[in-house]
Amino acid sequence: MSRIGKMPIPVPSGVKIDLKGQDIKVTGSKGSLSRTIHPEITVELKDNEIVVTGGDNDKKINAFRGLMRSLINNMVVGVTEGFKKVLIIEGVGYRASVSGKSLSLSVGYSNPVDFSLPDGVSADVENNTKITLESIDKEVLGMTASQIRAVRKPEPYKGKGIRYEDEHIVRKVGKSGAAAA
Repeated sequence: MSRIGKMPIPVPSGVKIDLKGQDIKVTGSKGSLSRTIHPEITVELKDNEIVVTGGDNDKKINAFRGLMRSLINNMVVGVTEGFKKVLIIEGVGYRASVSGKSLSLSVGYSNPVDFSLPDGVSADVENNTKITLESIDKEVLGMTASQIRAVRKPEPYKGKGIRYEDEHIVRKVGKSGAAAA
């Protein structure tokens, strides 16, 4: 049994939920998000709470129930508070700049890498090395952050590259001098 799927999702004031068959649309102060629910999962709105049901006996459907509950909860949190990811650039001469919907990364290649941000994601750069991404859609935000990180992954010897703010890079010891034979 999914323990996450059993929990109801509280709907804060100012959030509007539209259920039409298997489609759900969540609208809040920051914007609106919509999603199609798995066909064997039912979603109901009761007393300012969203209840996700289905799959009590089937293990696979029960797993989808927990997934759908988490996705709907992320939609509710996104339209009220929003999500944020922070990326740190480390390395001599490595820097970033943003202009409109384009992020320019100078991370050791011969030319700067231009990364176009998807709709709904905004970026802010502090001190040329700290990129703050914000969005109401957690899924799109995570994909964008991972694509930016993939431009220059942090390497284990000096730690140069793009990493998440809370990520710890395990350092390796480099080559030592010739061992005494």
